[in-house]
Amino acid sequence: MDLQLTDKTAIVTGGTGGIGLEIARALSLEGARVTITGRTQAKLDEAIADLAGSGGTPVTGIAADVATAEGAALLAREIPQVDILINNLGIYESKPFGEISDADWANMFDVNVMSGVRLSRSYLPGMLDRNWGRIIFISSESGLAVPHDMIHYGTSKTAQLSIARGLAQLTRGTNVTVNSVMPGPTRSAGIEDFLRSQASDPSLPIAEIEAEFFATARASSIIQRMIEAKEIADLVAYVASPRASATNGAALRAEGGLVNTIA
Repeated sequence: MDLQLTDKTAIVTGGTGGIGLEIARALSLEGARVTITGRTQAKLDEAIADLAGSGGTPVTGIAADVATAEGAALLAREIPQVDILINNLGIYESKPFGEISDADWANMFDVNVMSGVRLSRSYLPGMLDRNWGRIIFISSESGLAVPHDMIHYGTSKTAQLSIARGLAQLTRGTNVTVNSVMPGPTRSAGIEDFLRSQASDPSLPIAEIEAEFFATARASSIIQRMIEAKEIADLVAYVASPRASATNGAALRAEGGLVNTIA
């Protein structure tokens, strides 16, 4: 299926690895002109070289920490308008509630929430003026089923859902949409360390630890396995495309299901 993304411009924050890298790849392969952000030029160069090997439209990068007001402003100056904004930048952490400091809360919200707030504030007006655009927040199932050991993370993901839904209300009657994608646990560079920190026996083979995790901590999971980053990227590419013109104000679960949708 042609997603009709040729020559659309896109920004993917946190695009140097994991889900962000695969979203950039998927959009590039569909013909979009993609810019990724990262905090260091070295990581950007590595990611751009990786993406170049996929054969899509060349991807560019901007070194900016968009979790800060200064970094978000720098990006907005470098790219004054964009068709597609993917608010992917995010961090997670397992920590007992009583040990989550004010600084931990503030950092979680700066990275996961305020980065998307600031960039949406910069780019949504232009999308509305041009009567076309896509803003997509990469939230998490934890925004609805908040883990007891990741309350600050889950709360930040709930905030993303609220922001996306509120922004969607501002797009009524236009060809601009704002949606959220809520992945479940996703395979990434740091996931093995996280799983071992949750395991009853961290010395077990990783396959056994993963099975235990889904049997206990994520028993509600339908697919009962880690999601691959590419699987999320394929969903995001569709939601970012003109093909998804009737999907607005939605929170889409990466492993199936749709909640809170308006069209």
